Amino acid sequence: MSLPEIVSREQWRAARAELLVKEKAATRARDALNAERRGLPMVAVDEEYVFEGGDGKATLLDLFEDRHQLVVYHFMFAPEWEAGCRSCSAFLDQVGHLAHLAARGTSFAAVSRAPYPRILPFKARMGWTLPWYSSYGSDFNRDFEVTLEQDGELVERPGLSCFLRDRDRVFHTYSTYERGLDGLGSTTSLLDLTALGRQEEWEEPQGRASALGAPAGSERIRYHDEYND
Repeated sequence: MSLPEIVSREQWRAARAELLVKEKAATRARDALNAERRGLPMVAVDEEYVFEGGDGKATLLDLFEDRHQLVVYHFMFAPEWEAGCRSCSAFLDQVGHLAHLAARGTSFAAVSRAPYPRILPFKARMGWTLPWYSSYGSDFNRDFEVTLEQDGELVERPGLSCFLRDRDRVFHTYSTYERGLDGLGSTTSLLDLTALGRQEEWEEPQGRASALGAPAGSERIRYHDEYND
């Protein structure tokens, strides 16, 4: 196995300082990319999708739980599978406490094509409490390009989609798939994909930090047991 070179502490500090310059440049580039993402147009979702969850039937609007934004993780779980995808399961394992997303007016839910009675025992096995819905019988997975037809067969791929609500109207603002999911899972990484972002004053475009009529995002951070939703 090839291991890093052994150097003195002074040499390490010099090498670290050189790398830090590149890391800061990458952070600024990421901020610019996030701002460009928030500048994307959005598409009205007029299809009346029906999902099934713990409380029975639900619409896409219901998945918002009265919040302004919704992040959907497209969990690979086909109707004929006995269990959910291992990689998708690892992704959900690393998602942070949802209270921090809720504090920024954002809901999170997983959606799979498997019927809900098949999802429920697997969810219990994994010990997850986050919202998980079945899109079985609807075109949701096809429309958001996570269930594809290849050589006459349906294949699944992982993805994540973001939605924005204006009263009772729902808009699709962003989707990413496969390698685009790398590095996601934390609260800030998920917010960076949404139209309202982290809702900080320094973010571009200006004005979205106050879109929810609340202080800037960082000012709303609490211990997760202190939030009053």
